Amino acid sequence: MSLCCRALTLFALLIASSTLWAAEVRLAVAANFAAPMRSLAQSFEKNTGHKVIVALGATGQLYAQIKNGAPFDVLLAADDETPKKLESEGLAISGSRATYAIGRLVLWSKREGLIDTKGEILKTSRFDRIAIANPKLSPYGAAAMEVIERLGLTQAMQPKIVEAANITQAHQFVASGNAVIGFVALAQVSEGSTIKDGSGWIVPEPLHSPIQQDLILLARGKANPAARQLIEFLRSDAAKAVIRSYGYTLP
Repeated sequence: MSLCCRALTLFALLIASSTLWAAEVRLAVAANFAAPMRSLAQSFEKNTGHKVIVALGATGQLYAQIKNGAPFDVLLAADDETPKKLESEGLAISGSRATYAIGRLVLWSKREGLIDTKGEILKTSRFDRIAIANPKLSPYGAAAMEVIERLGLTQAMQPKIVEAANITQAHQFVASGNAVIGFVALAQVSEGSTIKDGSGWIVPEPLHSPIQQDLILLARGKANPAARQLIEFLRSDAAKAVIRSYGYTLP
């Protein structure tokens, strides 16, 4: 066999080997983490050859889908309770749970100068609608309701609340003008920890329970080495730098 033929044969074997080891990882990802997950998935795919398939939704919706047999390998929740629940129900792998981000809540408007830096607008009549993610399904929605309650504004706010299916839709309601203001995730409206468009109030953390976002390896992903590899990647310093760049903190 000539040198050229041997080289072509070796190249074909390398391509076959790469295809053999490439795998798919199916992720259920809380909607607030959409932007950083896109960036992280691209980096993971580039470095490993694996394919990442992402399904976004409110954590409660994703939990229901997993319970009903949805074929996910890994869950990135917007809370720590849902992964614990899946673990106790035998739907996730014990010992694989870890905190990948701590979220920040923002009261946001696309209008410049509308929202002050202390959120005093909530006590005024300068808005008729406020968007909030479904508090029964979204930890960010639950945190928003906590803030309203702690400020003593529940009764005043109730007629103005426009409830979104998840935090992505809450952001869309405000961005489209269907609601003048709304509670969204800092990652949706910031560059680092600075709000890039419109105006907003980054809610002080003592006003609501910590938004601790945990991931967990699901039962379906137990036999998928690429799923474990992705979890390790999300724990790496490189991934943490990306996560911080979207305004999240880490434990």
